[in-house]
Amino acid sequence: MAQQGWRSDRQLTAIGRVGMSAPARQAVIDLQMVPGTSVLDYGCGRGGDVRALEGLDLSVSGWDPVYYPEGRLEPADIVLLTYVLNVIEDRTERQRTLKHAWELTKTALVVSARLRWERNQIKGDKHGDGILTSRNTFQYLFAAGELRDYVQDTTNVRCLSAAPGIVYAFKSDDARLRYVARRLASSSDWLSSEDAASAIAAVVDCLERRGRIPRLEEMPLAMAGLLGNLRPSDLHRLVHQSADSTKVEAGAKRTTLDTLLFLAVELFHGRGPSSSLPLTVQLDVRAFFSSYAEACQRADRLLLKLRDDGYVRRAMTGSVAGKFTPTALYIHRRAIHRMPVVLRLYEHCASIAAGRPADWTIAKLRHQGRGVSWLDYPAFDTDPHPRLLSSYTVDLRTLKSSFLSYANSTNRPLLHRKHEFLAPDDPDAPKYKRLTDAEIKAGLYEQPHLIGTEDGWHEALNRCGRVLRGHRLLHLG
Repeated sequence: MAQQGWRSDRQLTAIGRVGMSAPARQAVIDLQMVPGTSVLDYGCGRGGDVRALEGLDLSVSGWDPVYYPEGRLEPADIVLLTYVLNVIEDRTERQRTLKHAWELTKTALVVSARLRWERNQIKGDKHGDGILTSRNTFQYLFAAGELRDYVQDTTNVRCLSAAPGIVYAFKSDDARLRYVARRLASSSDWLSSEDAASAIAAVVDCLERRGRIPRLEEMPLAMAGLLGNLRPSDLHRLVHQSADSTKVEAGAKRTTLDTLLFLAVELFHGRGPSSSLPLTVQLDVRAFFSSYAEACQRADRLLLKLRDDGYVRRAMTGSVAGKFTPTALYIHRRAIHRMPVVLRLYEHCASIAAGRPADWTIAKLRHQGRGVSWLDYPAFDTDPHPRLLSSYTVDLRTLKSSFLSYANSTNRPLLHRKHEFLAPDDPDAPKYKRLTDAEIKAGLYEQPHLIGTEDGWHEALNRCGRVLRGHRLLHLG
């Protein structure tokens, strides 16, 4: 029976979870929830995420009209609205629910919903703006970009696509900008520090990675306490004496590019004054640019270059990492930060448009037209010729996205020449290249148009009398 006031049996869509849902897991990673952070799971269903988040020492509460009606809808730092909007058949109630969740949010609202590419998984008939199943459950399926726009229009704040079907809305620009800065910048993890000597070593490491000495207020609280008794001039002297100048120079270049990338991306959301930036970004601008205006001008020029087909193509051919083809650049996620900054911006623009999937191995950036695909080869590190599991594509001209799954395919696409997708100094590249050289010598690549799928590759191995054992090519028999 449908609940009073409902036209469908919404409670039947709640599933029992053993682990954390994908949206909750993404939020824990991205929003850096620390012990004590308050979380409200609005429409928590059977409470799987509530139990999982409690295990992380977070202050978690859940509410559901059927399974947890005794739960309390009280304001929380992070509010999760996980696969709730999909099951509400009334448009007015759908928007009212989203508004209520937003009102309860102190820092960030995490909204997730099922997407249109899942239509073939749902059996039912058209009902209103969605689908009514034989179980009398309702599903409204969003387009990836539509979900972000819907949350943005309802909350009246700039929202970000964290992944396909997952959108973040932040209560303050400060919180949103800190998230963007973490997402774009190179690793900012600190070395552990138990005494003054190890704290100085951690500052040296930061200087070599970032190209400048951090201020005390940028450091973890415990580390700042260990170094608080040192005069700034003494700290600078000790750190510069120990740092590798070549690494410092490389770190400065990397941070300059990261800052330009941040400012270019921020233009999509309405770039604010320098004082609105996270402190770390403000200090990077001061250290590596003559002024904030100059940094913004360079970022704007970068955006203009993204429209230039010739410039993008030259950036791809000049990239130190990735495989360039007549249509696109393919690059492993381990090497994505090694691309020229204009290509990093290209890839990130696509993620802003429709979200970057959580699971992907190789990014494909088209230079004929503008579009990015994230390809998932889950066994890339262990399989000498990994099989494609899924592909998620965003067309930047139309902002439409598409998803293809090969999970049930009996003849999946597979990869060759794995080393070409990596940076040359990747520790696995030599092993992969040795295999490629052996396969070329054995004649396996003489008909490249036939070996791109499992069946074609197996036929080539049999024809050449070869078998693979890990990343070694052996004679058959």
